[in-house]
Amino acid sequence: MKARYIRISTTSQSTARQESKAQIDELLFIDKVSGAIPFTERPKAKELLKAVNNENINFVSVSSIDRLGRNTIDILKTIQLFHSKGVTLFVEDIGLQSLADQKETQIFKLVSTVMSTLAEMEKTVLLDRISEGIALAKLKGIYKGRVKGTTETSSEFLTKYPKVISMLKRQNKPSLREIAKLCDVTVNTVQKVKRML
Repeated sequence: MKARYIRISTTSQSTARQESKAQIDELLFIDKVSGAIPFTERPKAKELLKAVNNENINFVSVSSIDRLGRNTIDILKTIQLFHSKGVTLFVEDIGLQSLADQKETQIFKLVSTVMSTLAEMEKTVLLDRISEGIALAKLKGIYKGRVKGTTETSSEFLTKYPKVISMLKRQNKPSLREIAKLCDVTVNTVQKVKRML
């Protein structure tokens, strides 16, 4: 059985472009989460992995490697997880399958490592550009931030960060910096959430 994994970062984005590439015989697993969240912690990715473990899926397609994530190590771990279950990964934009005769192809190994690193760099560059844009807008007097006098209740603030809350409540919780990276937020945001809990 074949599957297609689709991921968009926010609910305001559309899955249409990725869905248009789906084949009739593919089961669709669609996540609407940040690529910074580890693959094994995403709702639909968990369902996909459960189907893989039940030997219902042996072939997974993605439109590009960054749909698996924005962290090189996590992407490579996900690929290895698929391989350990005998699942072939097909990455459409580079036109490569990960396994041939149940063995990882060297060209896929090389290209996937490079593409994973580029996906992580792209995220870093994007965040840097946003910060630069805000700094420039502040210099020009365009960026004002939140309107003065507006307030947000603690509960309103906390409802925006369920993943951060979940990680902070774990028994073996990661460091604040790791939580910030995994949830795609700043360390200050994690600290604020922690204070409000």
